[in-house]
Amino acid sequence: MQPLDQIDVRQFKKVFILYNRYSGRQFFASMMSRINEVYKLLKQELDAEIKLLDVRYFEQMPELAKRAADEKCDWVIIAGGDGTIRAFVEDMLRLDYRPYISVFPAGTVNLIAKEMSLRNEPIRWVYRALKGHVYPFYTARANGNLFLTVASVGFDSLVVDNVGAAQKRLLNKFAYVLQGTQLIRRELVFSDWRYAFRVRFEDEQKWHSGSSLIVGKSRYYAGRYNLFPEASLSSPFLHVAVFPGNKRADILKYASLIALESLNLDKGILCRRAKKIEVESVNIMEEFPVELDGDVVAATPLKLDIMEEPLLFIP
Repeated sequence: MQPLDQIDVRQFKKVFILYNRYSGRQFFASMMSRINEVYKLLKQELDAEIKLLDVRYFEQMPELAKRAADEKCDWVIIAGGDGTIRAFVEDMLRLDYRPYISVFPAGTVNLIAKEMSLRNEPIRWVYRALKGHVYPFYTARANGNLFLTVASVGFDSLVVDNVGAAQKRLLNKFAYVLQGTQLIRRELVFSDWRYAFRVRFEDEQKWHSGSSLIVGKSRYYAGRYNLFPEASLSSPFLHVAVFPGNKRADILKYASLIALESLNLDKGILCRRAKKIEVESVNIMEEFPVELDGDVVAATPLKLDIMEEPLLFIP
């Protein structure tokens, strides 16, 4: 992946560092000390006003985005997970405000950081960022809601929908494993998976049936699995896997193929690349939850499409 441009970050006049102290394993590691170290290193290197802003809840994001826009902030560094990044960028774009964006990995799931090979070691992170390499970062919309890395409908999104905020904060990724196990017991012990969806691409006439689907803007899924090798944050395409089977054995097989990063071993799984996707529930009357970047913020029927203008990302 080649950079789009290179900028002298030492010319920036104002820099914001947004830190979500409740994102990721904050009870098990001293992430705050690392963020403070980044702050101190940037103060040494830049002749800019640098502000470290504490994010305690997502409802602060509109206020923080407006403050950054009003103060004409040149560079926003977001220390948190993919959900924190999505929440801020969503409000930033509503204001038609596009500073340079960077990510310091400090969350439950950091697919953006993983794809860009970012580490949470302060010295290494700062001196890489100071090189000023700028990459395009294409985002997408799902029913008007922004998403940056992964969307899902089906088993995966139902698991996320059942993980509470307290579970996510205290148990980290184990919360999803626990909820997934409980969901299999509840939904698949006495019957097959009862939810079904249909999907079509680029306004084509043909619809494709499936029991679940995963849509990737990033190569990675669930924090570690390289599910879509051809996907990239710098590419203006969505990559989709539609899973057809609805039996317990099918769900377990798909989970194994994801863990092995080998969806291609099952020819029944439909994998496509597209800029526009539509998803509808087939056999249920109510809306079905849709997961975006680790949070449920949409529901079926679903329309996903790539945004034309990318963000400007400094890794």
